Amino acid sequence: MDKKILICDDDEDILSICTYILEENGWNVHTRNHCKNIVETVEEIMPDIILMDNWIPDMGGIKATQAIKSTPSLSKIPIIYFSANNDVKALARVAGADNFLAKPFDIEELEKIVASVLNK
Repeated sequence: MDKKILICDDDEDILSICTYILEENGWNVHTRNHCKNIVETVEEIMPDIILMDNWIPDMGGIKATQAIKSTPSLSKIPIIYFSANNDVKALARVAGADNFLAKPFDIEELEKIVASVLNK
């Protein structure tokens, strides 16, 4: 069965690039450019991993990540927090994310971190 990835980012170029790269690796990618109804979205898709942007409309990445992690049926889904913010590591910790990726990122770095989380 294909692994499902949900990418939440308001930058359409990031969504397109990440989708292309991750689908080339055989993963099934879903994207959202907002965090409206994030818990319902995650429940509907039930991804194996989530890539969450920090500056995303509606509630922002921190609150969206916290909402997902505080929902018992979703709390075990790994979330990789990604942002161009200089303090992405600290933001990921505050959000409760499982890992982080600083933007701009190298394609190989994206593939490596997603694969490492999916293969745990």
